[in-house]
Amino acid sequence: MRKLKLRHAVLFALIVLLTAWYAATPSVVIHYSKEATDELRLVWDTQHQIHRERMLPGEASSDVGHLFPDEDFFMVFFWGPIKGHMRCIDITPKRWATLDIYLTESGRVDINKTSPAIIERLKKCEGEPDPFRH
Repeated sequence: MRKLKLRHAVLFALIVLLTAWYAATPSVVIHYSKEATDELRLVWDTQHQIHRERMLPGEASSDVGHLFPDEDFFMVFFWGPIKGHMRCIDITPKRWATLDIYLTESGRVDINKTSPAIIERLKKCEGEPDPFRH
């Protein structure tokens, strides 16, 4: 009987720990306007873990940061039309939070829909066009 209670307690503790780890891991979701007409190509670069995908109007894409980032941590998101210039933002994720970033139909960061607190966590990539205006 004691072994059974101990097993349940250990299993419960493990589930709580994994749930807390999942909830604490910062994530970023990019939402593309339903009014857009172009398919976008995307590149996520999170601490040199790179993945590419495509996104249609009305869709969203996401990636997760690190729970315990070091001072060299970075998360960069590149996007653009299939034929055309890519835009880029450097993102500082926030632990225990999901950052929702909205793109306009022309592919710019929508500063009207994206929270000002989130806009503060976004930086223009060095040497790239302004993703908020162009």
